[in-house]
Amino acid sequence: MVIKTCIVLPVTLPAEERLGLDLKRTEQVLMAAKHAAVRTAGLTVPQYAALFVLAEHPGISNAALARACLVTPQASNVVLKNLLERGLVERTPHPWHGSVLETRLTDAGHAALRAADEAAVVIEQRINAAFTPEERATLKDLLHRFREAVGEE
Repeated sequence: MVIKTCIVLPVTLPAEERLGLDLKRTEQVLMAAKHAAVRTAGLTVPQYAALFVLAEHPGISNAALARACLVTPQASNVVLKNLLERGLVERTPHPWHGSVLETRLTDAGHAALRAADEAAVVIEQRINAAFTPEERATLKDLLHRFREAVGEE
């Protein structure tokens, strides 16, 4: 017979003092709302993010798109493949760098983005309405400090 013992480590920082948990819960609520919003346009959040970035930066490479969407190039490739299959984007060789493919929205891609953004912007408007301009500026500063403390910036 084997007897296993369990060592219980003391909790050095209680859950109510862990800001990371609050931030994660907030992100989960935001992403669930955004998923529901963009689903009305037949998109996922990653697809919506890619279309949003491509509308602002037509012709960017997959690597640049991945950086802008905060995903890996491999994940971005999967999203682009789905968007290509649905006719929402088109890819053409760069005029000087033949191995680089430029990506642009098609008319259908612009229409899908408009429909998704109409739903997603409602969430952003609700968030903005919950804070004064000064509070929004403070929140942005605090989130910046949070990222610095974690070591990203």
